[in-house]
Amino acid sequence: MFDLSGKVALVTGASRGLGAAMAKSLAEAGATVILNARDRASLDAKLAEIVAAGGKGEVCAFDVADEAAAIAAVADIAKRHGRIDIAVLNAGIQHRSPITEFSTADFRRVVDVNLTAVWWLARECAKVMIPAKRGRIVVTGSISAIAARPTISAYIASKGAVHALTRELAVELAQHGITVNAVAPGYFATEMNTALIEKKEFNDWVCARTPTGRWGRPDELGPACVFLASDEASFVNGHVLVVDGAFTAAM
Repeated sequence: MFDLSGKVALVTGASRGLGAAMAKSLAEAGATVILNARDRASLDAKLAEIVAAGGKGEVCAFDVADEAAAIAAVADIAKRHGRIDIAVLNAGIQHRSPITEFSTADFRRVVDVNLTAVWWLARECAKVMIPAKRGRIVVTGSISAIAARPTISAYIASKGAVHALTRELAVELAQHGITVNAVAPGYFATEMNTALIEKKEFNDWVCARTPTGRWGRPDELGPACVFLASDEASFVNGHVLVVDGAFTAAM
C-alpha cells in the first residue's frame, strides 16, 4: 500500500520545512520528486539528502509567483517526464502586522504566493493530468483558516481561500480521475516558526494549548501527504486533512 513507484511528483516550497518533509516522504514511497523553490543551492542540498537515502529526484528552481515561469516549468516537466502524477502545492509566505499597519502591497504579496500561485499551478498541472485521466493535487492549507490569530490577516485570508479552492477544484476535476485535497498543518517546528519557538511565552502557549503537549515534527506531515497522493486515497476528494495534534479539536 501507498507505493508511489513510477510516479512523478512536483513539490513547491521544497527547500525547507514542511515542503522538504513532504518531498522526502514522497521519495521514500518511490516517487521521483521535482523539488521547487527560488534558491537553487538550497534545493540542491535537499536533493542530495534524498538521493543519499536512495530516492530519486531533480531540482526545478522558479518563483511560483511568476506566472510565466510557473507555466514554463510545468510544461518542461511534462515534456521531459511525459507525466505529472502528483502536484504538492505547498509554497507559502507569512507577514505579521496589525491590521491598521498592514500595507496593501504586503497583503497582495502574501495572497499572490499563497493563493494565486496555487491556482495557476493547479490549472497548469490539471492540463497535464486530464489527458492521463488521473492525478493527485495536494495543497497546503492551515489551521489558521479554521481558528484565527491576530496580525496575520493576509495569511488567514489566503489559506481560507485555499481551503475553498480545494473543494471547488475537487468537484470540477473529479470527472477526470483527479483528486484535490489539502493538508492543514498545526504548529510545526520549522524554519518559518523559529522566531516563535524561541519566544518562550509563545512556545509555552503552543505546548499548553496543543493536547499532545508539543510542536509537530515536519516528518509527521509527510505521511499524510503520501496518503493523499496514493491510489488508496482514490475516493478521498475535496477534503481538508487537519494535522495538528488535536489543537483545533480542543476547547
